[in-house]
Amino acid sequence: MAKYIQIGALVEKEHGLEAYNNVSTSNGVVYALLETGRSNDLFSEKQFGEFGEAAIITMIVEAKQKSQVLENLAENLKIDNSEEGFVFESTALLRCS
Repeated sequence: MAKYIQIGALVEKEHGLEAYNNVSTSNGVVYALLETGRSNDLFSEKQFGEFGEAAIITMIVEAKQKSQVLENLAENLKIDNSEEGFVFESTALLRCS
């Protein structure tokens, strides 16, 4: 079994910034990165004509903590209520340096 996995999310910027601040220091999170930009196809709120502000969260997580981190991330993103954005778990990482 791999020691680390990658977890990511693409959501509206407002939700992403708040979730990043709450989740990036959780137990099991080895590395967390937040990027922001604009998206023209995922979100209903468009601040810039055809485009809305988006946040991309990428985390390297200890495999044994992945369920807790995923649940925490989804809860902080309010993804069940907003129904906009997505959270994903990538394939296992063999090494994290």
